[in-house]
Amino acid sequence: MAKEYLGVLGGMGPMASALFYKMITEKTAAEKDQDHLNLVLLSDAETPDRTAAILSDDFAKWQAAWDSLHQDCKTLEGLGCKAICCTCNTAHYYLHQFDDLSIPVISMIREAAAEMGRLHPGEKVAILATDGTIRTGLYQKELEKQGVTPYTCSPENQTNVMHLIYDCVKAGLPADKEAWAAVDAEVKAAGCKGALLACTELSVIKADEHLDEFYVDPMEVMAERAIEFMGKQVK
Repeated sequence: MAKEYLGVLGGMGPMASALFYKMITEKTAAEKDQDHLNLVLLSDAETPDRTAAILSDDFAKWQAAWDSLHQDCKTLEGLGCKAICCTCNTAHYYLHQFDDLSIPVISMIREAAAEMGRLHPGEKVAILATDGTIRTGLYQKELEKQGVTPYTCSPENQTNVMHLIYDCVKAGLPADKEAWAAVDAEVKAAGCKGALLACTELSVIKADEHLDEFYVDPMEVMAERAIEFMGKQVK
């Protein structure tokens, strides 16, 4: 490709990918079509479930997720993309380990942690994510590097978070308001100064429910960094 393209690895889930493209478009300072950045969206809906792969004792499942994500990254690299954004938090467990790519991955995890370090230095911040993301410690490690204390939900409310992700958004249904209220009450009662919506399905809930600035969307942070990386201005 002669032009410069941003590679977007999506399909995990499709609604999150669509929302990311919308964010990129709305956040780019542009007066006409040609002012927007070029991108290639590879929506691989058949990517094995990342949480199931990470939590499984079956190495074949772990390897299948690795192989799928790695192949998709190499495809975007082969198309001449300048960088890769992935619209799945949990997938970054794998992406952070790919050391044979010639183009950078704009890490949603690292960029969001840096943003929380800027917004809430020395404070406690909640991580709302899949069991897989929580288990890997991806966000916990990056937040601690930024001087932020990570907080994860009680088992009861972690179950509510998984319910919101899998039974609501991934199933094409609206958020369970009772489950969301329980999660919201816990993180605020715990003294958290903010919360990371560290699953892109929760990004969909933020948009649908018009959540306030207490909830920081890593995908939104990634969109802004991607626009800047591609040489455009954030609106």
